[in-house]
Amino acid sequence: MKIHIKNGRLIDPKNNIDAKLDLFIAAGKIVAIGKTPTDFVANQTIDAKDLIVCPGLVDLSARLREPGDEYKASLVSELQAAVAGGVTSLACQPDTDPVLDEPGLVEMLKHRAKQLHLAHVYPLGALTRQLAGKVLSEMGELREAGCVGFSQANTAISDTQVLWRAMEYAATFGHTLFLHAEEPFLAKDGVAHDGEVASRLGLKGIPSVAEVLALASILRIAQETGAKVHISRLSTAEGVAMIRTAKQHGLNISCDVSANHLHLTEHDIAYFDANCHLKPPLRTQRDKEALSAGLKDGTIDAICSDHTPVDDDAKLAPFAEAEIGSTGLELLLTLTLKWASEQKVDLVRALAHVTQTSAKILGINAGDLSVNSDADICIFDPKEYWKVGASTLKSQGKNTPFTGLELAGKVRTTLVHGQIVYQI
Repeated sequence: MKIHIKNGRLIDPKNNIDAKLDLFIAAGKIVAIGKTPTDFVANQTIDAKDLIVCPGLVDLSARLREPGDEYKASLVSELQAAVAGGVTSLACQPDTDPVLDEPGLVEMLKHRAKQLHLAHVYPLGALTRQLAGKVLSEMGELREAGCVGFSQANTAISDTQVLWRAMEYAATFGHTLFLHAEEPFLAKDGVAHDGEVASRLGLKGIPSVAEVLALASILRIAQETGAKVHISRLSTAEGVAMIRTAKQHGLNISCDVSANHLHLTEHDIAYFDANCHLKPPLRTQRDKEALSAGLKDGTIDAICSDHTPVDDDAKLAPFAEAEIGSTGLELLLTLTLKWASEQKVDLVRALAHVTQTSAKILGINAGDLSVNSDADICIFDPKEYWKVGASTLKSQGKNTPFTGLELAGKVRTTLVHGQIVYQI
């Protein structure tokens, strides 16, 4: 299949391209940019006039709910949601049922995803067996089965000796650990940021220091062991400052922020909106501003969706009892564009946070439009507004704090390996 994408504004952060250029695809690869290759005859032409053509988005944290929780969402529905949002590659968390701590489960998941011919799925294996934080998983076997890194999802390792051994092993074999920084005892039973809003609403809080203490342990052990560590979903101003210092001292550290935390604060839960029951919790305006500043100055490397679809009933419970999470695959692009517009960040830099940088963190060949690279491409209209709601979301989970809002940035076409997998 040969495809000619013409008249579009081509943006490729990795190659520092931002220009009106045509793109030529053959046999699933990008074969030329700008000038038509010799003897190239397109089977299909896509007119991208007034549209942006960029690499397919790479999401660092998405829950696909298979195996085990298909009543919340299915692999089919969530990968359809991914391509509808321009996401062509994603890392999925290991907190499925059963947990992704066995090679056979990882192989099955990858096989199922490949058969669907939608977005590429890159599993994160469980760092410890059953995510219990006690015994290390067989990381070598899980890596051979297809895991690109290892995570505890939302579960902390309270035993620092286990964390030390995990980092020593990871450093020896070149694995990346994806860790959420939260001290479990300080966070126990907490459902919101420990501040004025939580106190007024009578909700048990999770203090900022829960992230700070956990992050201090992670960074110190990473410094001693030389492990490559990615901090998932940073949420506090203090955390941003600590990551900045760690990078200045040469630690092999990267981090991301959830798109939700770039736009929302603790005040958004004021009416007990269960869609704002997230982990980490929405924090203060000061934290939100620090996260944006950290993203702008390069302290924070990437933006993730933290896609966590849940069934409707789980969000109808009172705030403290409602299930944690927000759907986000279809909102990653539009929320990134919203942040860029508000912070006056140019599109090349903004899109880098959801393409090139995310791919580099995962260690995968994705997130760019280089010649001979896979033709994973997102074509979107940056000026078209669409209303977030149950009828407009492909994900089986409709749980998002942005329901009812009109947001700019509508995906028109998504290609994966040179095949059109979504088009409107």
